[in-house]
Amino acid sequence: MTRNPTSTRARTGVPQWSLAVLTYLAVRAVGVLVLVPMAARHDLSLSNVLAKWDGQWLLSIAEHGYGGVPSTLTDAQGIHTAETAYAFFPGYPLLVGWLGALPGVSTFGAGVLLNVLFGALAAVAVARLGTLCAERTALGGDPDRSGLYLVVLFAATPMSVVLNMAYTEALFCALAAWALVWVLERQWLAAGAAALLIGLVRPTGVAVIVVVMLAAALAHRDGPRAWAAVVLAPLGYLGYLGYVGVMTGSPTGWFTIQTTGWNTRVDFGAAAGRFLIDAFTGAEDFATIATALVMVGTVGLLAWSVAARLPWPVLVYGALVVASILLSSGLMMSRARLLLPAFVLLIPLALVLSRQRTATAAAVLVPVVVGSAWFGAYMLTVFQYAI
Repeated sequence: MTRNPTSTRARTGVPQWSLAVLTYLAVRAVGVLVLVPMAARHDLSLSNVLAKWDGQWLLSIAEHGYGGVPSTLTDAQGIHTAETAYAFFPGYPLLVGWLGALPGVSTFGAGVLLNVLFGALAAVAVARLGTLCAERTALGGDPDRSGLYLVVLFAATPMSVVLNMAYTEALFCALAAWALVWVLERQWLAAGAAALLIGLVRPTGVAVIVVVMLAAALAHRDGPRAWAAVVLAPLGYLGYLGYVGVMTGSPTGWFTIQTTGWNTRVDFGAAAGRFLIDAFTGAEDFATIATALVMVGTVGLLAWSVAARLPWPVLVYGALVVASILLSSGLMMSRARLLLPAFVLLIPLALVLSRQRTATAAAVLVPVVVGSAWFGAYMLTVFQYAI
């Protein structure tokens, strides 16, 4: 499919990457503007809500290192040991610690500032990914509009508020999106480097690592760079697991910490199934029902993405993210947040919207943006438990 000659850049004179950044920042600004009064209504400061739960762990590791995390921070069982902090991967805390060490920069300020930057970098890659998929799938659509609409949908996922929190989602999504772009463009060294780095951010990075390794291996005729990507991709992930293994004295040390501390293990969907049944047959609170709807909706988006025949690296990445979240046990109320990196499953919707009139697309996207802003604020200020 050829590129639309009346592209967004041609119509506006503004580079696509800058439109992507501005679009992302505008959507996230709506989220923050809704969060501020809701936090005030519940006597919470903006800094407190943006550094809740896992954010406290990540900021503490950034400021004190793994060995200096306060004992007041505990796992899901209410226990703190010398090894508990190793459950959190080092990529984001290291960057926050380096920036926070500069004069006049607080650790919290560094975390929030970096996530604005990471979110903007993610937006550029997300827009490019939407454009590439519009050019390579049967759904078609305007490539540039598809990219920008995907940015809106990415920035307005149900728990996109975490993109502004001291969490790893912004960094993770930036690396994941760029890795997929570079795979589709056959830039193997860049894709391998992105996979290496994402393996230091969070365990879900395995989805990116698998895609990069498989795609590069299949493209072995591209020469040494493809094979270099195969070698580079898993180094960050394996390196951190090895480090934790040394520190704990067990090669499975990280997995033990996760299992004993947060009850996270592969159960092939048993816990998720029980949660959905309970939610749809007996739940009385909004947050539980909304989380269940997000989980079911994500599976529906996955089915749509399969039918739309997204490029296989994009589809495999999305499927692996969904599988890693829905086929494991743990805190079910965190599923809406943990599914955010599966934003690629929104590509078919972005492609369909790009074929509609601007007014029609706006009629869909504006309520999505406002609804996401409210839902994120609700989960941070009204819902009383960790996400």
